[in-house]
Amino acid sequence: MTPEQTRCVMTQIVMPMHTNGVAGVMFGGVMMQWIDVCSGVAAMRHSHGAVLTASIDRLDFLTPVHVGEIVVLSAQVNYVGRTSMEVGCRVDTEDMRTGSHRYTTKAYLTFVAIDDLGKPRGELGELVLVSDDDRRRHADAKRRRTERLHAAGRIL
Repeated sequence: MTPEQTRCVMTQIVMPMHTNGVAGVMFGGVMMQWIDVCSGVAAMRHSHGAVLTASIDRLDFLTPVHVGEIVVLSAQVNYVGRTSMEVGCRVDTEDMRTGSHRYTTKAYLTFVAIDDLGKPRGELGELVLVSDDDRRRHADAKRRRTERLHAAGRIL
């Protein structure tokens, strides 16, 4: 499967209930939930089944998101191991009044494919790298995976 075939694009509108109320700035936790859902769908597409979120490796809030803005989340699988995969998610906003777009948030998540008993399921299938961007994302994800395993004490 190619990264494009795993892609998930999700659109949300920021409502007052998604914000801190005073400044009209979106709660980070709500954004995290949307990122987890969008990225989980991308992982499920690649694994053809259920997945669990194993980690959020990196989550950067680059600019605040405000009430009334449209949020567009784009996620795709960057790397596939035996039972796990890394999914990258980019978040942009659109101001409907002005038509302006902003890159606001990025995150890297690791998902584990599971069977019906909730146990890790292997043999996820190859990620077919088509473009230079695919190869760059894959190489970066492979480096992050090594760093995660090293930090967890699973490799020296």
